[in-house]
Amino acid sequence: LLFQILGAVILGFGIWILADKTSFIAVLQMSSPSLKTGAYILIGVGALTMLMGFLGCLGAVNEIRCLLGLYFTCLMVILITQVAAGLVIYFQKETLKEELSRIVGSLIENYDPLNDDERNLQDAWDYVQTQISCCGWAGAKDWESNKILINRSMTEYPCSCSNSSKDFQVDTSFCNLDVPVNGTATYADWPVHEQGCMDSVEKWLKDNLGVILGVCTGVAVIELLGMILSISLCKNIHSEDYTKVPKS
Repeated sequence: LLFQILGAVILGFGIWILADKTSFIAVLQMSSPSLKTGAYILIGVGALTMLMGFLGCLGAVNEIRCLLGLYFTCLMVILITQVAAGLVIYFQKETLKEELSRIVGSLIENYDPLNDDERNLQDAWDYVQTQISCCGWAGAKDWESNKILINRSMTEYPCSCSNSSKDFQVDTSFCNLDVPVNGTATYADWPVHEQGCMDSVEKWLKDNLGVILGVCTGVAVIELLGMILSISLCKNIHSEDYTKVPKS
């Protein structure tokens, strides 16, 4: 039962990644096919874990050695895969950071409030900037690469970056900057948050690192215990009685 619950949690997490349309995860999964692929993998692992939990219970109750062996093998494969994925993420973190910078940089450069085809992605990014009070990836200067703002001499700025109370009700599109007619401006003239979203995301990860590691460790311990229990039961079964297998 415990492994079926664990499988349901993993399955639900994968579905959440695909369904989420308002957080930083949404920006990544809509921009990067690798995260979407990862979500499908999580869904598959969750479904497999639930199935293995059922087979493990069936093998333990009916003392079927082959089911317990299959249960042990699948748990071992899942555990090894999780450890390998964790190591890849750890050793490739700089590469992942560069990939994130590329994704967000392209989004900011091509941001267009009139482009309905990218509406969901742009709304997700506006939501991120509004919720965590940040602007751009490295900073507000990133928005100086936006094609529309360049054409308008930087006399407008992204509303979702605003630190002004008058813009709190407007968190999408561009807001007008109060400058002389035919004047020009830079990001330094905008009433926006100075901190980039990269720093905010890194801070969130550092603040929640203990929780993330705790959950991962707990999952690994549960899987390891399941492997130990299944192999112990398997060894204690001296002879199999296949008449105990439920018949349809």
